[in-house]
Amino acid sequence: MEIDILQHKKRYNPFGQHLIEIFGEKVLKITVDAGFTCPNRDGKAGKGGCIYCSEGSHYLPEQQRSLTVREQLLSSITRIKNKFNIDKFIAYFQAYSNTYSPINNLKNLYDEALSVDGIVGLSIGTRPDCLPDKTLDLLEEYSEKTYLWLEIGLQSIHNRTLKFINRGHTFEQFLDAVERASGRGFKICTHVILGLPGESYNDMMETAKVVGGLGIAGIKLHHLYILKGTPLEKIYLNKEFNLLDEDSYVNLVCDFLEYLPHDIIIQRLVGDAPNDRLVAPLWSQSKSDVIRAIDKEMERRESYQGARIKA
Repeated sequence: MEIDILQHKKRYNPFGQHLIEIFGEKVLKITVDAGFTCPNRDGKAGKGGCIYCSEGSHYLPEQQRSLTVREQLLSSITRIKNKFNIDKFIAYFQAYSNTYSPINNLKNLYDEALSVDGIVGLSIGTRPDCLPDKTLDLLEEYSEKTYLWLEIGLQSIHNRTLKFINRGHTFEQFLDAVERASGRGFKICTHVILGLPGESYNDMMETAKVVGGLGIAGIKLHHLYILKGTPLEKIYLNKEFNLLDEDSYVNLVCDFLEYLPHDIIIQRLVGDAPNDRLVAPLWSQSKSDVIRAIDKEMERRESYQGARIKA
C-alpha cells in the first residue's frame, strides 16, 4: 500500500508529521543525560563500549551534563522558546542505556522529567539486554499516563557485525526484548547503522527486510561516523575499511526505505555527530543537506517507503 505522499509532503512516514497528528502542533525532543552507563562498559557484558562510541556523553555540553534532569530540560526549553514558537516537548533519555538502573531510580528520573511544564512524553533509549520484565512493567505503567517511546539499539541483525563492534548482545537478545516489550501500550523504535565494517549491500538490505517485518513502530537510520578517541578511529586510520561517501549513503537510505512497511515512522535519516570530535566523514556536518538529497533521490525515483514490499 502506497503512503499518502501529499499528506506527509514526504515519500516516507516522517516523525514530525506523526507528532503533529498526535498533539495538533509541532513537538520537539529534548535530550537529557541522566548519568547512565552501559553493561558493555562496566564489565557486565563487556568493557570499552561499542567501538564507535566515545568516552563520556557527546549529546550535551559538559556544563549542562552536571545539571539535574529537570534543570537540563528547563534550560533547553527556555533556549528553544526564545527562538521558536514551540510549547510542547518530549524528554529524550538518550545517553547510554537509560533503563540500566534499579526501578526506583528509573521512576524518580522519569517522574522528574514529566514534572516539567511542557513535557508531554518520554523517549527512552536503551539496549535489549537492559530490559528485564520488571522494567518493561514500569514502562507499561508510564504508557498509561503519557506518550512513550522505547528506543532499543540494534545497529545490525548480523551477529558477526555485533561482535565486531563490541555491542555485547546478540540479535536473538534483541528479538526477545522486542517480543517481551510488544503490546504494552508504548511504541518501539530501533536504531540501525549503515556502512558498518564488513557489511555488504545485501547485508544491509537484509537488515531492512527483517527489521521491517518485526511490527515495530519506528526506526532511526544512522550513517557510520568516526569520533576522536574511539577504537573505531584507530581501525579507520589504519585504513582497514572505507566509509560511505554521501551519494552512496543517500542511495542506501532510499533503498532501505523501500523495504520498510509504509506505517513505520522514520525518526531519523542521518546521524548527529559532534563537530568538535568528528574525524570523518565531513559530508555529514550538513545534516539538512543530506536529508534534502534523500528527499530528492526518492522524488527522482518516483518511489516511496515500502515500494519494494510485495503485496
